[in-house]
Amino acid sequence: MHGNITINGITITPPPIRHQERVLTAEALAFIGKLHQQFEARRQELMKRRHTVRAKIANGQNPRFLEETRSIREDNSWKVAPLAPGLEDRRVEITGPTDRKMTINALNSGAKVWLADMEDSSTPNWKNVINGQLNLRAVLDREIDFTSPEGKEYKLTGESLTDLPTIVVRPRGWHLPEKHLLIDGTPMSGAIVDFGLYFFHNAKRLIELGRGPYFYLPKTENHLEARLWNDMFVFAQDELGIPQGTIRATVLIETITAAFEMEEILYELRDHSAGLNAGRWDYIFSIIKNFRSRGSQFLLPDRSSVTMTAPFMRAYTEQLVRACHRRGASAIGGMAAFIPNRRDEDVNNTALEKVRGDKTREANDGFDGSWVAHPDLVPVAMEVFNATLGEKPNQIDRLREDVQPDDAALIDLSGTEGSITEAGLRLNIEVAIRYIESWLRGNGAVAIHNLMEDAATAEISRSQVWQWIHQAAKTEDGTPITRTRVENLLTEEFSKLPRFDGDRFEDARDIFEASALREDFPTFLTIPAYNRFLCDQEQTELISA
Repeated sequence: MHGNITINGITITPPPIRHQERVLTAEALAFIGKLHQQFEARRQELMKRRHTVRAKIANGQNPRFLEETRSIREDNSWKVAPLAPGLEDRRVEITGPTDRKMTINALNSGAKVWLADMEDSSTPNWKNVINGQLNLRAVLDREIDFTSPEGKEYKLTGESLTDLPTIVVRPRGWHLPEKHLLIDGTPMSGAIVDFGLYFFHNAKRLIELGRGPYFYLPKTENHLEARLWNDMFVFAQDELGIPQGTIRATVLIETITAAFEMEEILYELRDHSAGLNAGRWDYIFSIIKNFRSRGSQFLLPDRSSVTMTAPFMRAYTEQLVRACHRRGASAIGGMAAFIPNRRDEDVNNTALEKVRGDKTREANDGFDGSWVAHPDLVPVAMEVFNATLGEKPNQIDRLREDVQPDDAALIDLSGTEGSITEAGLRLNIEVAIRYIESWLRGNGAVAIHNLMEDAATAEISRSQVWQWIHQAAKTEDGTPITRTRVENLLTEEFSKLPRFDGDRFEDARDIFEASALREDFPTFLTIPAYNRFLCDQEQTELISA
């Protein structure tokens, strides 16, 4: 197979990598081509709708619970589908990209679920797109192993698929293109490609092995986007002759607009719904993005100060649990991003206590499980949820009827404690630059200062800088945050970065400046990064792959 060839109407543009023909079979390409033909126009319409909604918010129209869907919220009779095999107990979920080492470590971690991530912790270069699909197939075939450059061997420990964490794949969001696959010269949707290839190759095998094709749906902004996913599920199951309702999907509530439509999102996906997740970092980014020009009442302090105990975050998470349990769905809590440092016991102990406190709050609030970013955190989270759940697989029967839906509380940031500091401003600059640089080299999950940073945290970092500049914010000492001040700090922080042959720091700085220091505000940092990535690095990487 060679670059720039067309199979079943889909043009494959990059130079080939090893074994891609196992993924890009004529039949698989025909399948995703049908998905594109059926759903791409609607996807494009919904992307335009996002801009319309965002413009209304920018002009002062606050989101509210929808009047036109009131009957869905007030109808007590409907529930989502019963819990699917392997999704009954989700008390600890580990997240991570689908490279071979991470795949094996996640599946050996002792967690109940692995979020196999093709989105925020993965860079969508061609190697990652194809190898992620190959690795997920290799798990089902028990043919996956890995040997590190140091000679350490990694192998799966479970005897069968049901002995391992349940695999839940997170495809890319609706907004991201897949520019390596073209139909009539137009890039396909990354979401359609990731979902379609995984579903086509693995759905029937998963069912045979006692599991099913399960997905996490990212960046959803409203119930109409959930309806699009549901319609694609129905179509895909019919195409492969798989019973309706076999697919299950958990939607990340990680945009502020989706928080006002949680029950409607569950309703649209009800035959395929596995619940909702509180995607805390992207949620904070979404608030900044949507309200960035709305004045000082929407300014947030340093990122490290915006914890889950902030009143607006409490409103979001408690209303999420209520919505899920009212409809028989699982409610999954947010990420513990700490990366243990085995060389610093004091740092570890302090951080682990924070993780324990965070997970205890979630379990006490009624969540059925929660996320961790590192295998060493699985025992901590497991201990907390074991203490709450005992022998029960979940606490969906805890209805949280004490929580009242309150749309105003979701966007009331006034009770958020903390301040804007120069240290926080510098950290935003550093994290954004270091993350973008790593992303451009193909790594979307980056350990920085003992935290696992992904695209969401980089988005917070650059969007806070943009907002602080444009809203004339001041650091706690009273000094204004101006573009000139940020440029000076950027120069200082850039000079501290550890340079090496082949680094992408210059490109990362350009992208940061374009997304944080200019008048316009790119909707997503990953889009200009993806374009840069395609233009000037990938061809060299792929030729040597």
